[in-house]
Formats: sequence, C-alpha cells, structure tokens
Amino acid sequence: MTTALTAPTHTEVVETPLTHRYGLTVWISVLWLATLTTTALIAPLLPLYDPSDTRAGVPLSIPTGRNWLGTDQLGRDLLSRSIYGARVSIVVGVAAVLVSAIIGGFIGLVAGYFQRRIEMVTLFGADVLMAFPTLLLAASIVAFTNSRGLPTVVGVIALIYVGPTIRIVRALTLSVSHREFVTAARSLGATNGRIIRREVMPNVVPTLISMMIVAIAGAVVAEGGLAYLNLSVAPPTPTWGSMIAAGKDKIDDSLYPVLIPGGALFLTVLALTLIGDAVQKRQGRDLGPI
Repeated sequence: MTTALTAPTHTEVVETPLTHRYGLTVWISVLWLATLTTTALIAPLLPLYDPSDTRAGVPLSIPTGRNWLGTDQLGRDLLSRSIYGARVSIVVGVAAVLVSAIIGGFIGLVAGYFQRRIEMVTLFGADVLMAFPTLLLAASIVAFTNSRGLPTVVGVIALIYVGPTIRIVRALTLSVSHREFVTAARSLGATNGRIIRREVMPNVVPTLISMMIVAIAGAVVAEGGLAYLNLSVAPPTPTWGSMIAAGKDKIDDSLYPVLIPGGALFLTVLALTLIGDAVQKRQGRDLGPI
C-alpha cells in the first residue's frame, strides 16, 4: 500500500493595494488636500492676481479666460482670493488642533493615569469648557479681547477642542493603563514617567492623531463661522468665511462670490472627514479592541 504524500500547506499573506485598503474616495480626498495645501503654500510664486486688487476684472464677472472662477462684487479675482483664503483656514485648523492636542493630551494622560483628585478636577474643567456653545464662546472671547490676529483665532479655536481632547485621551489612557504590559512594567520597578512615556503614550497617540484629522475639519468650519461674523483675521487678508459674508449681499446678481469659497470650504471639510474616518476604521481593524 502506498502512502500519499501531501505538500505542507502554509497561509499566504496577500498584500492589499492601497486603493482597495482605503478606497478611491479617500485617495481623491488626499489629492484634493495635497493640491490645495501646495497651491496655498506657493501662492506668492504662482501667476495669480493680488487678492486685494480691485482691477483684476469686471465686478461680478462669470468665469472667463482672464478670471477662471469669476470675480467678486469689487472686481477681485475669486481664484486668487480662494487660494490665499485657504492659507488662513489650513494654518488655523492645523495649529488650533495641534495646540489643543498638546495641552489636552497632556492633561488627559495625567488624569487617566493617576486618577483620584487630579481626574476629578480635570474632568470638571473639561465639562465646563464643553458646556459653552462653541461658536458663542469663541466669538465672545474674540470680541472681548478686541483682537483679530491669527494667534488669537488659533488660541480661541484651540480652547474649544481642549475639553473633548482631555476626555478622549483620559478614556484611552484608562484603557491602556490596565493592560498586561503596563502591569508588567510596574512590577519591574519602572517609574510612572517611564511607563507613561514608553508604554502608555505609544498606544494613545496613534488614535489621537486619527481623531485630530477629523477635528481639523471642525476647526476649519469654526474659523469660517468666525470669519462670517467678521471676528476672524482682519481684512484685507481673505478668508473663506469673510468671502461668503461679503458675497451674500450680491447673491441675486451672481452666485460665484458665495459658491466658490463655500465650495472650497465644503470640499476641504468633506475630504478631512473622509480621511479621518477611514484612518480610524483601519486603525480599529489593525489594533483590535484596546
């Protein structure tokens, strides 16, 4: 009797193409953000009209070969103003969320790891910040300080996100600090500072970063709301919100002064939201439950 020999089997790891991994819409979103950011950064080097030049074209012009996206009610080029306006939105959105992540992340780490009275005080402070209507709080601070510079706008929007960041990081820290590897580090005599730096932070920061992407979208909307209320960066610096506010009075004559900056704002927020959601879902599949 012969014995059939079978070749040993093994499991093949099939690499998933990035397009299938994240989806086409996510990569289109990345392309939009990359194009927008690049053009905003090199705007002074591009052959664009001065965003404050009222002689760029006929007021309320439709898109033409001279003014590709038309002009506003003063004859300023909408393409140029939208690109320069993106600089404000991108800087404010990224800077505000980064500041809130640093401050709120540190407080949340300390509160989640040490707990007790520190946790009670920090959670109370976070709840107080989150109890205020966000746009009303931001508008009140800007109006009270009578300052419309970029640092003020960034600081105000960062303050809005400190409370939620504290709660998110605190919850993540609580989950991680009860894992086996943290208990093992304690049993080996590691200090609290080393455990936080080497064990807790590497497991908290990736999730926080994915949430920051979505938060940037909210910060961009918040800046647009302040600009619409004339409480963001002062003219003549263009912002998407101020462009929408200026164009609404002439909306019966032309939609372009509102449609162009409004469309740029919509696409940017949508792109950030799609990317953030995709990264969070992918991260959840890779890491599993914490």
